[in-house]
Amino acid sequence: MKLLADRRRHPMALVVLLLVGLLLTGGAYALFTQTSSAKADTASASDIESGKKLFAANCATCHGLSGEGSKTGPGLIGVGASAVDFQVGTGRMPLQANGPQARVKEPQFNDEQTAQLAAYVGSLGPGPAIPAEENLDASKGDPAAGGGLFRTNCAMCHNVVGAGGALTRGKYAPNLSGVSGKHLYEAMQTGPQNMPIFNDANLTPDDKRDVIAYVNEVTQTTSPGGFKLGSLGPVAEGLFIWFFGLGAVIAMTVWLSSRAK
Repeated sequence: MKLLADRRRHPMALVVLLLVGLLLTGGAYALFTQTSSAKADTASASDIESGKKLFAANCATCHGLSGEGSKTGPGLIGVGASAVDFQVGTGRMPLQANGPQARVKEPQFNDEQTAQLAAYVGSLGPGPAIPAEENLDASKGDPAAGGGLFRTNCAMCHNVVGAGGALTRGKYAPNLSGVSGKHLYEAMQTGPQNMPIFNDANLTPDDKRDVIAYVNEVTQTTSPGGFKLGSLGPVAEGLFIWFFGLGAVIAMTVWLSSRAK
């Protein structure tokens, strides 16, 4: 201890301390990101090369020849294969037209081409990988636990049953009915559009699987009460009662009054 106390005033002490801090910070970052990072060696060289050609022909105009970004599109270095698989697989990319946010449409690329594009972008820098099949099996998830997570983290935008809702400036949270488990998982991983990112520190892979199980249950189960009015909640139900229920009461009153005469 005396030796350390004597050397703490050494001119190089601050430099050494900074180097140790940087090494510890870098090591911790690598430790926490290695489980969810897409690595170039997980995709074949031929897939990466094919994806590079597809990228140059269809994506480079906005995102730059090497994914560095431009004035019309963000950089893609470090977004990971998962982000590309989601955006391209749901038809959001390539963009059909500029607007507040990218809309879902028929995908322009088939599954093989989408995988090649994802492999190329994933090779540009570490980022979330396409989720493994075991993390997508909703039958192994807990819908009750997923419901709690969904109501806490997602319902304020997507509605408590995933029916979607309006946001500001022409943006919206999409309806989750019919969305595949893989795309639900990737959306949580990558935070597309206005959605926050839920990495494994926020929601573990098991948590994400529980959320998928809940969304599948509430979007695929028929409503026992009949017409569910889009599951948009008390506002839609109140409007229905106001216009149709009250209208029926007024019509009945008018009919009874005319009969009395």
